[in-house]
Amino acid sequence: MPVGHTREPDRDAGAGELSDTVDALVQLSFLVQGALARMASGHDLSLIQVRLLGILRDRRPGMLELARLLGLDKSSMTGLVSRAEKRGLVRRFPSPDDGRAVLVELTDAGRELAGRCTAEMGREIATLTASLTAAERGQVTALAGKVLSNARENAAS
Repeated sequence: MPVGHTREPDRDAGAGELSDTVDALVQLSFLVQGALARMASGHDLSLIQVRLLGILRDRRPGMLELARLLGLDKSSMTGLVSRAEKRGLVRRFPSPDDGRAVLVELTDAGRELAGRCTAEMGREIATLTASLTAAERGQVTALAGKVLSNARENAAS
């Protein structure tokens, strides 16, 4: 529900609950996206570059998998990786399993930057959730995980 607004008393309760959920999640998304944008800007990164660093923290995917994970076409993916490579954040190398495929990984500089970005976002989220108890933070984490899992299942089908 938008800040400062109350639910109209004549709305259907089910529709009102869904509307409240939509409003709450959208507003939360704005807060998190704003924090991500400020953090990215502080490191002269775009949001898509931050997502690239985040994906590469714990894996070495091929270009096609990266494109799928980021929702980009092949030419956009090539440009994104090339720009990150020029900054010394990632490197490309041939796949040991497929001579035609190219894998991407973080360089030491990219890993260090990804770690700083993760720590900064951790502090931002800690500030956003400071009014929650440990149990409530656990509930938020569990519920967000459930929503994300459902979204992944729906995307796969």
